[in-house]
Amino acid sequence: MEEIIVPGQQVSKLWDFYEELNEIVYVADPDSHELVYMNRRAREIYGIKNQEDLKGRKCYELLSGSSAPCAVCNCDKMRPGFFLEEVRYDPVIKKKLALKDTLIEEGGRRYRFELAVDLGAWEQQNIGYEANEVMVNEALRLSLAAHTPDQSIAVLLEYLGQALTSERFYIFEETDRNTFDNTYEWCASGVVPQKENLQNVPFEVVSLWYREFARGENVIIKDLEQVKDVDRVVYDCLKPQNIQSLVVSPLVSEGKIIGFYGVDNPPRRFLAHITTMLQILGHFIVALLHRRNHVRRLEELCFLDQLTGIGNRHAVHDYVNRIKPEESIGIVYCDVMGLKKENDTEGHLAGDKLLLRASECLRKIFEGYALFRVGGDEFLAVCTGMAEEELSKRVEALKCRMREKNAPMAIGCVWRADAAESIDRLLTLADDRMYEDKRVLYATEFREMARD
Repeated sequence: MEEIIVPGQQVSKLWDFYEELNEIVYVADPDSHELVYMNRRAREIYGIKNQEDLKGRKCYELLSGSSAPCAVCNCDKMRPGFFLEEVRYDPVIKKKLALKDTLIEEGGRRYRFELAVDLGAWEQQNIGYEANEVMVNEALRLSLAAHTPDQSIAVLLEYLGQALTSERFYIFEETDRNTFDNTYEWCASGVVPQKENLQNVPFEVVSLWYREFARGENVIIKDLEQVKDVDRVVYDCLKPQNIQSLVVSPLVSEGKIIGFYGVDNPPRRFLAHITTMLQILGHFIVALLHRRNHVRRLEELCFLDQLTGIGNRHAVHDYVNRIKPEESIGIVYCDVMGLKKENDTEGHLAGDKLLLRASECLRKIFEGYALFRVGGDEFLAVCTGMAEEELSKRVEALKCRMREKNAPMAIGCVWRADAAESIDRLLTLADDRMYEDKRVLYATEFREMARD
């Protein structure tokens, strides 16, 4: 998007000014995504009778037909006094639009303002070969403009789901357990997401589909009731999801099927065109999945400690920068006791085993929270959204676990009701308390040795 500076303007009663414009204008809350205003032209296009009908409506539900915020949402890029400009084909209203977006501040509130000019030439009543090509090209353009492979895939599914006026667009990938995971999903507004329910799907569910895939064919179900007696396993899987029709296509990498992707409940007249489009896009999606895997591997190398598999020092900075100030935060700083002695007397392999035991203790007690190895013998647990009493219980449980696993550590702990205080200061405080605990432990050990 090109960023254009615009002169300052008075925003009081600004909505009234746009009421009779022929261009499409809408205003929304950039945080809640609730629509605040649509002008007459916008209301006509989207079937809204009056402003009262907008109350509680989300922009992504009404304007994009999505059940979640748009993958191409640019609210985070907007600033008051600047317009972001882009030309984009809108797959919902089937129009090519010139978009102008900005943030407006009024009465202590922020508003997302968008003005869309109908360029007219792309309006279509039915999807044919030419429109199919336009749709694919536009989907690829938007997808490639995304910053990460995951965002690219989300943008692609969202655009195609909207363009085909379908209910759901998704990707399933094979696992090493001979099952399938639904890894990506776009749902239309009002459609219940199924992704969480479709993990570890047995191969048997799609075994007949794989026979078609092996012949280079897509699977098309025009009416689910027609497969009730032919493929009861698939029927029993799809029926609870309210699927009446679908098209699925294989994802093939180096001659091997690695999964499939498809669309649920598209308009029947689009089925033939969808089949062609899925065959065209399959190679592109596989390339995105490979790129995602490559990026994840690089992230692992950059942000994971290679011995313990938990986050390293680089990962700490990335994580703390994403902590919300209003969240409670607990920090547990640990130092493995006796690592140097273990390395010197038993060898570095024994020292590594001690570090692994220590990290296992932290994994067990603080499962689901952020764990890091921040030095040769130092570990860190960062717990957001945890009550102080719960943090204390877990620290005591960690001490018990350490004794069971022979992984002694000094511990320093800090808790705050919110994360408004400097994270660096909290880490320093936890570190200081850890060193105090370490001093006490060494003093106790020295006294016991003296008695012996």
